[in-house]
Amino acid sequence: MKKIAVIGSGTMGNGIAHVFAQTNYEVRLIDISQDQLDKALSTIARNLDRMVAKDKISETDRDATLNNITTHTELSAGAESDLVVEAATENEDIKLGIFKELDDICGEDTILASNTSSIPISKIAAVTNRPGKVIGMHFMNPVPVMRLVEVINGRETSAGTTKLVMELSRDLGKFPVEVNDFPGFVANRILMPMINEAIISLDEGVAGVAEIDDVMKIGMAHPMGPLHLADFIGLDVCLSIMEVLHEGLSNDKYAPSPLLLELVNAGNLGVKSGQGFYTYERGSKEIVVAARFQS
Repeated sequence: MKKIAVIGSGTMGNGIAHVFAQTNYEVRLIDISQDQLDKALSTIARNLDRMVAKDKISETDRDATLNNITTHTELSAGAESDLVVEAATENEDIKLGIFKELDDICGEDTILASNTSSIPISKIAAVTNRPGKVIGMHFMNPVPVMRLVEVINGRETSAGTTKLVMELSRDLGKFPVEVNDFPGFVANRILMPMINEAIISLDEGVAGVAEIDDVMKIGMAHPMGPLHLADFIGLDVCLSIMEVLHEGLSNDKYAPSPLLLELVNAGNLGVKSGQGFYTYERGSKEIVVAARFQS
């Protein structure tokens, strides 16, 4: 495998493109928005510059990585790829539409992977004529830093496809873990209910934002508190995953917190909107606890 297409150039997509390109794969980064693609390349360049400044890579490595990436606004640009990794927004209808189209335009040997954080791989595979070559590759954010990749087998994913994707993930310097196709897989089935419970605790007045996050950071040695992490992931993404868990597992313990729903409906999505459980100042790393959540 040398030719990789990445669909979606947002936070996850540009990170996935970065790690493939840095490992000397030919990457076609595809998005409907050229502006978004330009922003993605700028983000990748900034991240590479940081690595050069820390002596983790050379300037030659930086330039080679950027040269390995081309940008495109048509899905057909991925037609000749050995592997396509879909990293579009976490919306089931959008993802199913992308996979249906990819199945039509890609060669029969192309493996189609999804970076979905919760949507069943078997459901995605069912809209294609190659279910044995459809698999999940759930990267962790930030992709260039985090080593874990959940490799998710759909009901009909072939052993050969899984073997190739596991080997490929290792070639990227990642630590792949093979899991089966259940709502939320492993990472989000465990992580998201914890975040949801933190939000419920906040809503019930058990403690404030900073206090809840401090308990988990200091008491449980988490690098980031659950409410800060929710802001970082995106509250809309958290809500989407909780809804998939609630529906897929038919258990009310996975019902999203009303406060989470309220914040998403108000457009307070976390870091991406500048306001969530914390307020984020543009151009600054400073984090200020949002006034409505002060204890």
